[in-house]
Amino acid sequence: MKTIKGPGIFLAQFAGDATPFNALESIAAWASTLGYKGIQIPSWDARLFDLAKAAESQTYCDEITGMLADKGLVITELSTHLQGQLVAVHPAYDAQFDGFAPPEVHGNPTARQAWAVQQMHLAAKASRNLGLTAHASFSGALAWPYFYPWPQRPAGLVEDAFDELAQRWHPILDMFDEHGVDIGFEIHPGEDLHDGVTFEMFLARVNNHPRANILYDPSHFVLQCFDYLQFIDIYHERIKCFHVKDAEFRSNGRSGVYGGYQGWVDRPGRFRSLGDGQVDFAGIFSKMAQYDFPGWAVLEWECALKHPEQGAAEGAPFIANHIIRVTEHAFDDFASGGADRALNARLMGF
Repeated sequence: MKTIKGPGIFLAQFAGDATPFNALESIAAWASTLGYKGIQIPSWDARLFDLAKAAESQTYCDEITGMLADKGLVITELSTHLQGQLVAVHPAYDAQFDGFAPPEVHGNPTARQAWAVQQMHLAAKASRNLGLTAHASFSGALAWPYFYPWPQRPAGLVEDAFDELAQRWHPILDMFDEHGVDIGFEIHPGEDLHDGVTFEMFLARVNNHPRANILYDPSHFVLQCFDYLQFIDIYHERIKCFHVKDAEFRSNGRSGVYGGYQGWVDRPGRFRSLGDGQVDFAGIFSKMAQYDFPGWAVLEWECALKHPEQGAAEGAPFIANHIIRVTEHAFDDFASGGADRALNARLMGF
């Protein structure tokens, strides 16, 4: 069995224009002082990282890994959540998602998608240059506006959407395969891959591609009210990334899973800092150990109530205390009688 690596921290929610959050070296030093051992880097944030340069320059990548090593840190994964989102955008969201792309492609969905695909190619190369084997992203969505079956969906609408989604992602998956990197799609509402069923629909259409995998984040499953522990039992072979994020669902008589258009503070389902929600992390870490999860336990901080710096400070020891150092022998080995084939035969009467 393998011991999970960690604690790690996803930097996206902490990056900002004020020091120490405005440069990779200073934010890395901050994370290290809190007890983190790894950082997941948002590849779109030019304050922290130059994705194109990392794809082209081994020297740049070596300088980054060396600087982080001096602080006791490694890169867990690169993230292309924003760029992956733009690989597939339903026209209803064009205006909202233009903000994820550079100004020169705003108002031009075709150019925006081409930019996103190129970004994914750069991410595959950069991940290889950094010595990484897993990558965090979103799938994007073409069918999401139709997730509720009213009005009745035309026959074949969802199937056609997933056919198109797979057609867009298959060449990207091939590119990642060439560079020896798995894509962990975060299973997330707002994405076409938002639960196990939709992941299976996509996986079938990319011919069970070996690089089409999962970023597991139990908070999104709490908000959808499905079994996040059984999810690990079913899909553990495809789980390559792990966001440690808490959530709670507070059932009431006025609003439910859909949230009533309310803000995060008032929604029945909301994200919380680690330990403040309802996620059974002891159960999750046990299953990750049971199934030899090979990657990192990475804090993704999102909370409607708590300050991010408090959440980050509490997150490192929370994760460290949940990581199970797996055993190298059975607890009852002390009572073993050793291997004796003759004894076995006598015990069974033959």
